[in-house]
This record gives sequence, structure tokens and C-alpha cells, in this order.
Amino acid sequence: MKKLEGKRIALVGPRKAEEMSIIVQNLGGIPLVRPAQGTVFLDDSNVENEIKRLINGDFDWIILTTGVGTERLYNTSINLGLGDQFIAILQRMNIAARGYKTVNFLKKLGLSPLVRDDDGSTAGLVRSLATHSLSSKNVALQLHGDPAPLLIEFLENQNATYEELLPYQHTPPEEHVLELLVEELLKGEIDAVAFTSTPQVRFLMSYAQEKGVREKLLEVFSTQVIALAVGKVTAQALREVGIERVVFPENERMGSMIVELADYYKKN
Repeated sequence: MKKLEGKRIALVGPRKAEEMSIIVQNLGGIPLVRPAQGTVFLDDSNVENEIKRLINGDFDWIILTTGVGTERLYNTSINLGLGDQFIAILQRMNIAARGYKTVNFLKKLGLSPLVRDDDGSTAGLVRSLATHSLSSKNVALQLHGDPAPLLIEFLENQNATYEELLPYQHTPPEEHVLELLVEELLKGEIDAVAFTSTPQVRFLMSYAQEKGVREKLLEVFSTQVIALAVGKVTAQALREVGIERVVFPENERMGSMIVELADYYKKN
């Protein structure tokens, strides 16, 4: 018997849904593609002014939270004819980085962060930052289209000033897809939901709140449905909205996430 035999797995990430569906099917499961996140909207104009301020030396620290966002900032600086200046100013700044993809991209630019997370999460980054004083410092904070309350709270407690850099933003999903997903969850027609980013968590729970079924949905996740996360950051986002039972792999990959779920079912 295959590990996911008969299990209905909702795939709420729009990226690589087809590939993930094949993995689910190969393990005997039934994939349900239910994108709980719209497209990623890229716009250089969102960050052009901040990049110019960065290069002008207006910031003491830069906090980079995603590899894609860091790469986008660099590419925008190149489009502005300021690629070399971008690297040069970062060499002189204090850099804090979250996640191995962010650190790996910095390495490609010949840069190394002064501070990095201890476990791949925003909470881990805040723990590492806590050993430094950012009092009265100016901080450039690269975000990924989602709020970062832990980081914001830390910076405010440190009396630091900060400017958010949003090189890309997530647009909302189609409402009818969220309606179908919530209906299936409440009817017991789904066994697990695979989350690949924090916006998917936010959009789903915001919709549930708006429709007055948030508590019912939390009950479903605590008793019937497994919340599956691609990694620690997404797992943290699920716990922050009240979903305590979360399964996620050590190796932050979409394929590993599905295999982890199969292993979970095998053990339980």
C-alpha cells in the first residue's frame, strides 16, 4: 500500500503545482490544486528610491529576508546603472540575513552577513540580532509582501528607524477558490493542506475570519486536517494564526514536504 493511499491533499501554492501533484499521485494520494495565493507582482518602481537612498549611505543596517527579494534589489540596482555601487555600499553596511537562499545569493556577490538566523526562521533572525544594538540606527528592511511583526516589534523596541523595501508583492487569490477550499475543509473532504509560503496562510485565515468560520477552521486543523508546511518560516506562520499541529521537513523543499507527510501518516 502506498503511503498516501486515498489521502486528499490540497496544494495551495501556485508554483510547481503540477510537479507536486505528480509526487502526491506517485505516493497514492489525490492532489487538489487550490491556489490560496495570487501571482507575484514585481515592480522596480517600488524600490528605486530606496535603492538610491541605500547607495547614498542613508542606512546603517540592511535586513534581508528572502533570496528572491535580495536578488530583485540587486537586479533593480543594475537596471538603474548602480549595480557596482549597490555591492560597494553593502560591503560597508551591517547585513542581517534570514534563510540559506539569502545567504547563498549574498555569497555570489562576494558579501557575507554580519548576522544570520540560527534556524531559518524570522524568530531565529531576531534572536541573533538581539546580540547587537540597533538603537538609533537606520535600517533598510527587505520584506516579501507580507508583514513581519516580530522584526518590526524588535526594531521598535530597539528604538531603530526602518524603511520597508518591497521588491515583490503577493496579490490575493481568486475568492471562489478560497470559498471552495474552506467548504471542502469544513465538510471533511480534505486530509491535508500543503502550504508553501506565509501569504497562503494569511489569505486563507483572513478569508475564514471574514466569513465567520475562523474558529471552525482552527478546530478542523486541530482534529482532522494536517497542516503541512514547506519549512520553518511557513510553519511559524501557521502557529501564529493558531494552527498548532504542523508537519514540515528539515530539508526545505516542496518534494521533501510531501515525503514528510507520507512518513507522518506511516507513523501515526
